[in-house]
Amino acid sequence: MFTVFGYLSKREDLSVEAFMDYYENHHVPLILSLAPTPQVYKRHYVQHADEVNLHEDVLGFDVVTELGFPDRAGFLDWISAVSAGPAGDQVAADEARFLDRSRTRSCVISDRVTAA
Repeated sequence: MFTVFGYLSKREDLSVEAFMDYYENHHVPLILSLAPTPQVYKRHYVQHADEVNLHEDVLGFDVVTELGFPDRAGFLDWISAVSAGPAGDQVAADEARFLDRSRTRSCVISDRVTAA
């Protein structure tokens, strides 16, 4: 599987609850309307103020979005569908409603599982 993690930050003027609500109830449906659903599409929200979080103040993100595709070509097709042309403009405008896009980061992940 080809896996990409996106590290996304909410806009400063949004509460964590408003951020999560917008992402789940507006942005995810938009993305799913523009491109085929990835094999994996998960959002892992940081639980702010949890005493287990080490150095939470320097994390720099509020959610890790996990995307999984059969291969790199599948990812490239998907990212083109949501980032090019009118669809790309629509996604960018929607992201500006809830994300600090200047802080968005992403990377390709390789997994090794010790226990499932």
